[in-house]
Amino acid sequence: MIETLKQTAKKAVEALKNEGAEKGESTVTYTVKHEFNVDGGEFSLFRTLFDKKMTMSAITGGKRGAISQNRYDDASIAESAKACMAAADASAPDEAWDIAPQIKNEDFTLGEVKPDLDKLFLRCRELMETIKTRFPKIIVEQMIIDHNETFEAFANSNGALFSTHKGNYFAELMFSGHEGEKATSFYVSILTTEDLDRPFIECGSIENDLANVEKQIDTESVDGKFEGTMVLMPLCSLELIGGLLMNFAGDQGLLTGTSPWKEKLGEQVADERLTISIAPLDGRIVCGERITGEGFPAENYDLIKNGRLNAFALSLYSANKLGLPRAKNDSDNIIIEAGDKPLDEIIASIDRGILVGRFSGGAPAPNGDFSGVAKNSFLIENGKIGPALSETMISGNFAEMLFRLRGVSKEQIAAGLFVLPYLAFDGITISGK
Repeated sequence: MIETLKQTAKKAVEALKNEGAEKGESTVTYTVKHEFNVDGGEFSLFRTLFDKKMTMSAITGGKRGAISQNRYDDASIAESAKACMAAADASAPDEAWDIAPQIKNEDFTLGEVKPDLDKLFLRCRELMETIKTRFPKIIVEQMIIDHNETFEAFANSNGALFSTHKGNYFAELMFSGHEGEKATSFYVSILTTEDLDRPFIECGSIENDLANVEKQIDTESVDGKFEGTMVLMPLCSLELIGGLLMNFAGDQGLLTGTSPWKEKLGEQVADERLTISIAPLDGRIVCGERITGEGFPAENYDLIKNGRLNAFALSLYSANKLGLPRAKNDSDNIIIEAGDKPLDEIIASIDRGILVGRFSGGAPAPNGDFSGVAKNSFLIENGKIGPALSETMISGNFAEMLFRLRGVSKEQIAAGLFVLPYLAFDGITISGK
């Protein structure tokens, strides 16, 4: 399959050149997914899905066109090459467009490429039975557990030719707590793994997530408004910090000039205890990116190192446009370095605050101001985790928040695609009734 896809990608590049492209590239992907579904606590579906995808892009006279489709037979490739060139001809010229040079062509095999479906079913059933026994107040509204085998080939007109064959298991659980007519807000826990050596309940944050949600059936309200400490659970850190990084260090914020970090490369943008890496090659990341979507070998890099802005997360186009280095990968495999204090010690230092499991809010303002609802959360008072809270408003400023870091936990959650600790920030406005 891989050799066929490599030849298909090369054929697509040749078709672009035959249509007059000065530079061209193509990615061809074939995915096989075996999926178990659970609805309402019962198995509802097993299916196998097949997906084809081909992308092509061409540059000529500084103009770029791109196309994506799900067929890559010879006739479709020829037709797509014409459509891609037509898109290029209709676009405005921009000399920032370019493609990757040929560096070293490689083939990669990652993870468990062929599934053990019998064992996958047993692990899935085992997880359901464990939840019913240990967390009787939890209802699993939906659970999707699957294995994905992906073949991918990339080629460009500079002679680059890469392939990746990878396989991994993925679990996504959406659940809530119930007792009589009382119910919690729903919560989603995710896990990616390359093998089935351990029960799912022992992986990632699944066990902790289930226990927390079961405690949230009875909630209390926060009276009034106060400024306190916000402790982010790892999955919430992924949502908030990941969004922050893309807004402040990614293409859009830097190209539009709205990012408050646009002139801060090499400067302090956070507390010195904070180090954030984008690291698909880290051993804790499952089937991490080896080749970027633009055809460069992927490398790990520190976006923030000891609080200092070490790099931007820029595509090749944006890097050329701004005269800055491109990102060394284009993955979202965030790793935040662990701290030197256990979570219990950080909690014990907090007079009043909130432990946040999920955040619901719109995109932050260009200057970093944010406001939203803390869900699946707990009050912190006098150094202890208190009652679960009904929906509570939290607000602050992301840029300022990073300098108000109270602590980073020694504990980290590794769920396959990320490795994250608990993060505590002071100066957050917490509002109840």
